[in-house]
Amino acid sequence: MSRINNNVSSLIAQRNLGLQNKGMTKTLERLSTGLRVNRGGDDPAGLIASEKLRAEKTRISAALGNAERAEQVANIAEGGLQEISNLLIEVQSLVSQSASESGLSAEEKEANQQQIDAILGAIDQIANTTSFQGTKLLNGNFDFQVEGVDGDIADYQINGAKIANGSDVTVQAIVTTSAQHAGLFVSAGAATLNLTDADARFVLEIAGTNGGRQFSFASGTALTDVADAINNFKSVTGVSAAVSGTGIVLKTDEYGSANFVSVDVVDDGGQAGSIMVLSTNNEDTASTAGATAFASVTAAIRDEGQDIGVIINGVTARGKGKTASIANDALDLSLTFTDTASQTIATVDALTVTGGGAKFNIGPTVDLANEVRLGLGNVAARKLGNEATGFLSALGSGASANVIDGDLEEAGDIVSAAIDKVAQLRGRIGAFQKFTVGSSINALGVALENTTSAESLIRDTDFAKETANLTRSQILVAAATNAVGLSNSSSQSVLNLL
Repeated sequence: MSRINNNVSSLIAQRNLGLQNKGMTKTLERLSTGLRVNRGGDDPAGLIASEKLRAEKTRISAALGNAERAEQVANIAEGGLQEISNLLIEVQSLVSQSASESGLSAEEKEANQQQIDAILGAIDQIANTTSFQGTKLLNGNFDFQVEGVDGDIADYQINGAKIANGSDVTVQAIVTTSAQHAGLFVSAGAATLNLTDADARFVLEIAGTNGGRQFSFASGTALTDVADAINNFKSVTGVSAAVSGTGIVLKTDEYGSANFVSVDVVDDGGQAGSIMVLSTNNEDTASTAGATAFASVTAAIRDEGQDIGVIINGVTARGKGKTASIANDALDLSLTFTDTASQTIATVDALTVTGGGAKFNIGPTVDLANEVRLGLGNVAARKLGNEATGFLSALGSGASANVIDGDLEEAGDIVSAAIDKVAQLRGRIGAFQKFTVGSSINALGVALENTTSAESLIRDTDFAKETANLTRSQILVAAATNAVGLSNSSSQSVLNLL
């Protein structure tokens, strides 16, 4: 090389040295931060994707925290309900003891009533004090708010509903099939029994949902007396009797397919007459086409009730007696119709849900799809029970169902209804914990793992690869440095020409 003003070899060596230094710096940065993508220039597309994944991880982590918090709230509420359930069982025991009037003194009854009063107070206290971070859970704070309840609705229970911000949920029910009692018509052909022999007996076996009873009547007994005798045992059989013309209508006390009435003629005693099933469309009218004469009855004649058929907001409801219920992610409720409405095919604007419920967001995004609401009603003594049987507060001193001089049969029914209500609420909370919250926690945990893996694949440093790159860069930097030195020294050979 004989020119010295421009050392091209040195420039080439310097440029390569700069490239190798830059590469080694990048490798050292990746090894020291643990990230392959530290800035947009490292991988523009990868940076965009990883930032989205990091945001998704944050949302999923928050949703997991929300779900775990919802489970804690449910645990506290269920704990309070468990204690109320134990107290109700104690009340049931005291009512049963008090029903044995001849075996208890007046002082013992007074003591039982004092215990019941104390228990009612304890139930009210639990309802008013069970709380999470100062928010009471069982005093009705988290019950659903309802307005515009139609007169055809005797009772309702809102368990869950998705309510968009600024809107209400209107519940419309279309009755497609009427609710019916089970019913039979026993025709005697006259207002009194007329047997062939004065010593003969007309013997019937009447059975219902609660049990059966055999009745025996002599000739000349008025149908009104026959009906009264049957009604005396309606709590045993679950069947009521009413005179209609020259016969007796036998009906179950309750509606629905779970109830039945059957009549078997054990001995007709020569009495003329027949047994007919009441018409489904009009349960006060007998179907004469299906009449079976007393003398021809070889097995019990039986009829079953019919459950109401309803479509609620476009969903076919499950009918049980006069009550129709649906349960899906948008709406979970039950409607109990009045006697008249349950037997009328019609459309009913049942009610409007305007808000309420314990609201939780257990999904990665804030929208209606990831929102769940759990209805927690008031479980104070005045709210436990139902409209049909009465409420637990009726067992207090001086009330209609107290155990000193009140109606103990009513008291027993009320306590049973209260136990059922608390058990159903505990069951709903358990289902909410296990399926709604539990499944969400499991799904969110898997989503967090997969999202973290995807983000790591894009953004994190592969140390095996980068350490290999570092070794390569170190060698190349050393080589390029030597090359710069050699290229600089090579120009000195020109001095030999002077």
